[in-house]
Amino acid sequence: MPNASTKDKMSGTDLVKQRKGLMITPDLCIACRGCQTACKQWNKLPGDKTTNTGTHENPPNLTPNLYNQIHFIEKPMDVGIEWLFVRRACMHCGEAGCMDICPAPGALFRTKEGAVGFDKEKCIGCKLCAAACPFDVPRYDENDKISKCTLCSDRISNGLSTACAKGCPTGAIKFGNRDDLIGKATTAGYNLYGETALAGMGVMFALKEEPAEYDLPKPQYNASIALWDTLIRPLTVLGLGAVAAGALLHYITIGPKEVEPDDESKKGGE
Repeated sequence: MPNASTKDKMSGTDLVKQRKGLMITPDLCIACRGCQTACKQWNKLPGDKTTNTGTHENPPNLTPNLYNQIHFIEKPMDVGIEWLFVRRACMHCGEAGCMDICPAPGALFRTKEGAVGFDKEKCIGCKLCAAACPFDVPRYDENDKISKCTLCSDRISNGLSTACAKGCPTGAIKFGNRDDLIGKATTAGYNLYGETALAGMGVMFALKEEPAEYDLPKPQYNASIALWDTLIRPLTVLGLGAVAAGALLHYITIGPKEVEPDDESKKGGE
C-alpha cells in the first residue's frame, strides 16, 4: 500500500480504487501513430510543420501541439535492423517534480484520477516545470504557457478511455485502473517501469529488455526542487510573490539570461 507521504502527494486521490493510468508495451507498437492522431483530434491541436531530417519520426519530438509522440529506435542486428517504438508523453508521476517546483498556485494540479493537469490561465511562463521534469516533457506555446498531456482528464472523468488508448489498434497502449494494469502486466511476465519510481507513475511501461534499450531514463527527483520547498517557497508567504520567487529559482537552477548582441547595443542608448 502507498505510504502517507505518497497519499499527500496525490492530493486526496483514491490510489487503489480511483487512480487511472496507462500501460505501454513498446513491443506491441507498430508505429502507426494512430495515438498521435487521436490525441490531436480530441484536443483540437493543429498540425506541426516539419522538415525531413533523415528520421521516420514525425514530428521528431514533443511540441506544444503534440502531447504524445512515438520515438523510433533502430537497433542494428546481424542481419538488418530491429525497430523499437516508444511513446513519449507526460508520465503523471505520483511525486511530480513539476507540481512541487511550480510557483504559480493552480497552474499544475492533481485530478481526482491521479493525473497531472494544467491551467494555462494561471501559468506564469517561468519554465521551472521543464527544468524539474526528468522526462523532458513540458512544452510552451506561442504565449509562453505550458502545454502537455493531461491523461485525457476530461474523458476519464466521464468514464471514457484516453484517446490514445482508444485509437491504438494493437493494444500497445492500455488504459484502466492503475493497480489492474500492474497486475496484468506482471502476470504476463513483463518487467515494469514506473510502478514504484517517483511514488508510482500514472504512465508505466511493460518491457522485455532493460529500460535503457528503450531510451527510457532513470526516474529521479531533481535536487533543486528540494531547495524550492525548503528555502524559497516560504518566502512567497512573506510577500515575495510567485513571479519573483519563480524568477529567483530560475536563476539558481537554470542560470541568468545571456545578453544578446542586440540587447547590449541598446544599453545607454535609450
